[in-house]
Amino acid sequence: MLGSADTTVSRRLFLKQIAATTACFMAPESYSSANVEELRFGLTPVFLTSDLELLGRLQLYLSRATGFPVTLLTRRTYQEIVALLISRQIDAAWICGYPYVMHESELQLVAIPEWRGRPLYQSYLIVDADRDGDDLGDLRGDTHAFSDPDSNSGFLVTRAALAEMRETPERFFARTFFTYGHRNVIRAVASGLAASGSVDGYVYEVVAAMEPALAARTRVMWRSEWLGFPPIAAPRNPVDPARLALLSKALLHMMEDEDGRAVLAMLRLDGFVSRGPELFGPIAAKAALVASAG
Repeated sequence: MLGSADTTVSRRLFLKQIAATTACFMAPESYSSANVEELRFGLTPVFLTSDLELLGRLQLYLSRATGFPVTLLTRRTYQEIVALLISRQIDAAWICGYPYVMHESELQLVAIPEWRGRPLYQSYLIVDADRDGDDLGDLRGDTHAFSDPDSNSGFLVTRAALAEMRETPERFFARTFFTYGHRNVIRAVASGLAASGSVDGYVYEVVAAMEPALAARTRVMWRSEWLGFPPIAAPRNPVDPARLALLSKALLHMMEDEDGRAVLAMLRLDGFVSRGPELFGPIAAKAALVASAG
């Protein structure tokens, strides 16, 4: 672990990184003057939103493929984006399986990303690269970094595993905090600000490929079962059914387009597929377990 002086400096640097990332996540709050003929697409921290080139390429592809001007709306938390979805202020958003199952009656699935041949991913528990242990029980008493309270991989999976042990994060860990970004969980553990963290396995693998020096300071101690990949969702009562149909087509046929393939390559995804709500049954079961545990 870092000494107290080093920890203070690292904490300041870490908070500056979060602030810089958050600045990219913000967009105007008012939608009263928004063009009703534009497609508004929301993004959360599950998406690698700090890559401005990626955002630009995605926006251009979706605009050309749908025939509509596209505005990408980014927010710091899942809650903010889901609120925009439910209130029908945006056409669709890339969210997470946990808020999807919690609001299934108000949302519909548009497309599911495929990663490494399947529309599935895992939650990882990560620790310092030199730390021993291979089980959640070894993390008792840690300062633990979560991603977001509405994240499946960055909170719910660990919370459900603790519920199975008749524990809660408050009792089990010495301290917990939310970083509001999976990359930030990795940074927190790598810098020693957290002894362990819960992180999206897909994001971790992408960061490991793009920033190997950062990921090398951590180790994946535990992996969850395979779960439904964070989906693209829309209001159950669409803002514009025809526009949503064009967005769905653009996503599902992304691999057939040269520009679409370029975006997928940047995302390290194979493409998008259509799947039903049953894909998220295991996540719903975890949410129910946590709710019943209190």
